[in-house]
Amino acid sequence: MSGKIRKAAVLGSGVMGSGIAAHLANVGIPSLLLDIVPRELTEAEKAKGLTLQDPQVRNRLSATAKQKLLKQKPAPLTVNDNIDMIEVGNLEDDLHRLGEVDWIVEVVVENLDIKQKVFAQVEEYRKQGTIVSSNTSGISIEAMAEGRSDDFKEHFLGIHFFNPPRYLKLLEIIPTAHTKPDILSFMKTFAEDTLGKGVVEAKDTPNFIANRIGTYGLLVSAREMIEGNYSVGEVDSITGPMIGRPKSATFRTLDVVGLDTFLHVANNVYEQVDGKEKEIFNPPAFMKEMAEKGWIGSKAGQGFFVKQKTEKGKEILELDPNTLEYGPRKKLKTKATEASKQTKTLPEKMKALVYADDRAGNFLWKTLKATLIYSAEKCDKIANDISAVDDAMKWGFGWELGPFETWDAIGVEESVKRMEAEGETVPAWVKDMLASGQTSFYKNRNEYFHNGDYAIKQENKKNIHLKTVKENGNVILKNSGATLLDLGDGVAGLEFHSPNNSIGLDVIEMINKSIAEVEKNYQGLVIANEGKNFCVGANLMMMLMEAQDENFFEIDLVVRQFQKAMANIRYSAKPVVAAPHSMALGGGAEVCMPAASIHASSETYMGLVEVGVGLIPGGGGNKELYLRQLEHLPKGANIDLQPIANKVFETIAMAKVGTSADESAKNGFLGPRDHVVINGDHRIYSAKQKVLQLAEAGYHPPQRKKIPVVGEAGYATLQLGAKTMKFAGQISDHDLKIAEQLAFVIAGGRVPKGSYVDEQYLLDLEREAFLSLIAEPKTQQRMQHMLAKGKPLRN
Repeated sequence: MSGKIRKAAVLGSGVMGSGIAAHLANVGIPSLLLDIVPRELTEAEKAKGLTLQDPQVRNRLSATAKQKLLKQKPAPLTVNDNIDMIEVGNLEDDLHRLGEVDWIVEVVVENLDIKQKVFAQVEEYRKQGTIVSSNTSGISIEAMAEGRSDDFKEHFLGIHFFNPPRYLKLLEIIPTAHTKPDILSFMKTFAEDTLGKGVVEAKDTPNFIANRIGTYGLLVSAREMIEGNYSVGEVDSITGPMIGRPKSATFRTLDVVGLDTFLHVANNVYEQVDGKEKEIFNPPAFMKEMAEKGWIGSKAGQGFFVKQKTEKGKEILELDPNTLEYGPRKKLKTKATEASKQTKTLPEKMKALVYADDRAGNFLWKTLKATLIYSAEKCDKIANDISAVDDAMKWGFGWELGPFETWDAIGVEESVKRMEAEGETVPAWVKDMLASGQTSFYKNRNEYFHNGDYAIKQENKKNIHLKTVKENGNVILKNSGATLLDLGDGVAGLEFHSPNNSIGLDVIEMINKSIAEVEKNYQGLVIANEGKNFCVGANLMMMLMEAQDENFFEIDLVVRQFQKAMANIRYSAKPVVAAPHSMALGGGAEVCMPAASIHASSETYMGLVEVGVGLIPGGGGNKELYLRQLEHLPKGANIDLQPIANKVFETIAMAKVGTSADESAKNGFLGPRDHVVINGDHRIYSAKQKVLQLAEAGYHPPQRKKIPVVGEAGYATLQLGAKTMKFAGQISDHDLKIAEQLAFVIAGGRVPKGSYVDEQYLLDLEREAFLSLIAEPKTQQRMQHMLAKGKPLRN
């Protein structure tokens, strides 16, 4: 297929439909959001004298759904302005407008008859060649297309977003026997490159891949909980991060998803299978009783857990599945759970747990054994290969390791021997693999066992994995905090890998060495990593220890070195491009801002948050954020700088953090020379391409220029704002002290308004303020509290 998807229509404005429309808006695709026409007036509509013929009544469902997007948490829109890209209508008056769109996404109620009727109407109005998809969680895609024309069938496929569409990476695409190969190929590329998804091709079976395996695993866990007399809290304490799963583990996940949704998904399979599998997909009686009572999870205020006031204050209580009463939350602590804490890697942790003969080990072995065997039994029926199953579980359910990667982690030979000794039937193809001398499902992350041999995983060329780069021996320089890698094509990559990717002397040293190496031998540098967060700032513990020991000369030296390293990034003779993701806070934002360009993942949360620990930015962040605002000004214009200084002051003083890359841009951290990468897996590739583009264009670093500041008069204005907040009781005395230091730095100190000052002068002001604040006992209390509790102290 040639061409692009310029506009879409979403049919059905429920939580999923409106969420898909929001995600389309986030990636720049306008959509038409349509729903059914209401048959009755609301009391509010009657009071306004409206009738069933009024457009605002006829469009009520989609219009209401659109407005709800602004209030939902987590936010479906990357910035609220995106809502203007969603146009509302209804399925009677606006079907003719389907001729305007390139993609029609059906998200109506999960009922085959209704879906078929909708598609019959769609066929009347869609233009030839328009792609049509059903976003279903498990109804047969083939059955939906029955009776439709050849052109419709050729352009039709299933597409299963996971909720919420903005945040969950997995997108299952389900072709039919009639779907044209080039349409399937186009949609996979579109979903990865434009929608930013991890795409898995699934077969047209009940619940497809992720929900089939995930639901099975959850139901097995519920069954073992009852049979082994475990509590809900005990199960969650060992089925979360301890085994590479999300914090929500098992039953907290069900509370988030909603028990009603989960039971519907389980019933999808139950209705279409038989025998032992049917038994598993018949949920335990206590779950059905919970649903009847309306205890369906977070959206109902209670489920497997509930937050209640007790003698201890607000406490999270767990449900007893036997009595359906709530009591104190329990955790399972055994020799195995303690031993697992001493291990370094996830495979070591899992081996320590699943092979242990205690309550934790027994539960995990039984549930894992069942899930692994089931995954192997169903693999070829639900997916094209094992890597699709693993990716689906990682991207859809947040598992660190998919089922077959997990099997490798605990040892395939050892576990199969134990399974068979316990009377389990291991699928023949797994035993054949072992008999052929192959003892793992994966040779490496790119080669997996398939049809009796190993196949190479076909990946998007835009996925650059730093782990693979290192495994291929492309390390240039390395120390304890960071590594310089050869990314190919004359581009180097600097990866942080200190604890939490925090910035200490080792990282600073490697920044300087990397730029020196790149200036001699490479076209440019990408700064990126694949940690949980890009970087959440400087090494706070080191700073606090030095401050408590009154080693202010040492702190002064570190801050100077940090500032110098940031200047090296800004004035490097070769282009430096930063590629942040997730949290880029404090020093993390300071590393990005001096770069020639920032290529940020769409889900990048940038902010200068130092005031939360009683400090102000010390690595040039105040100056860089101010300079980025000045970049937007027309050249030669006589501009009032005070609003710019006010905005920078407010952003830093209030520790504003963007809740997306788009919002980070609104806060001033990203600008016209930067780029938002929708698919986070593509940001290193995107940054690398930018380096090559800048190098080819004959890159020249910015020239050092004097900077205009608001001076003493501007300082007074900023100070007045802070004092007003203090008098209103909104900030403490110490908050005021921090704000005054920050205002002095941003204003440029005691110079006349409109003065031009050296960059180094502003850096010196910043460093002096930083040193003054870190010496304050109340700042040290804030730092201590943040390290101990992970949240700010207001003192």
